[in-house]
Amino acid sequence: MPRKKVDFDIVREIALALPNVKQSTIRGAPSLKVGERLLACPALHRSAEPDSLVVRIGFDRRAQLIAGEPSVYYVTDHYVNYPTVLVRMLLIDPQTLEDLLKMAWHFVSSRTRARQRKE
Repeated sequence: MPRKKVDFDIVREIALALPNVKQSTIRGAPSLKVGERLLACPALHRSAEPDSLVVRIGFDRRAQLIAGEPSVYYVTDHYVNYPTVLVRMLLIDPQTLEDLLKMAWHFVSSRTRARQRKE
């Protein structure tokens, strides 16, 4: 049975099932945010491969993902200093994407809560 190809519509569907995720835009492109913090969006910078997704994730987790599945996860010089990983959407399956977005949600949510405590 052929697997379902992942596109941003599937990313949106999975992410909007998570608490407090909302649709937004970033530089005119669709994005998904937790509060005001970015969760995921299409990779817009020219250094990213076509059909790539930017997902907010901690640096340690990013290193683990890239080391474990370099065909799916990567980073370019433009994104290296941001807590993000690039995902080749055509190579990730929906279940793995769901797991990744849940990890990203926990990362973004914990940073959002920490920020709210400081205010």
